[in-house]
Amino acid sequence: MQSYQKISRHARLVEHMADALGVDLVENLMEGVLTPEELDAAVLSCTGCPNPEGCDHWLETHDDGQAEETPDYCRNAQLFRELRALARD
Repeated sequence: MQSYQKISRHARLVEHMADALGVDLVENLMEGVLTPEELDAAVLSCTGCPNPEGCDHWLETHDDGQAEETPDYCRNAQLFRELRALARD
């Protein structure tokens, strides 16, 4: 079982990655584009990342909401691509 601290850390990473990409997770949830279960799955997927420290560093340098892509190692890259594409339509 994952510890609360680990899940909390990775929930923050998912939220900050979305922000860096200009993706509004709350709006996507409210519009039904993203389900709570999908968001939970994204956080759990993130907990398996071998490089959360690298992600922290990447996020420090991409905090303007204008990043085009996630880092190569992001386990949720496809989800973020899909959410960005929907927001642009």
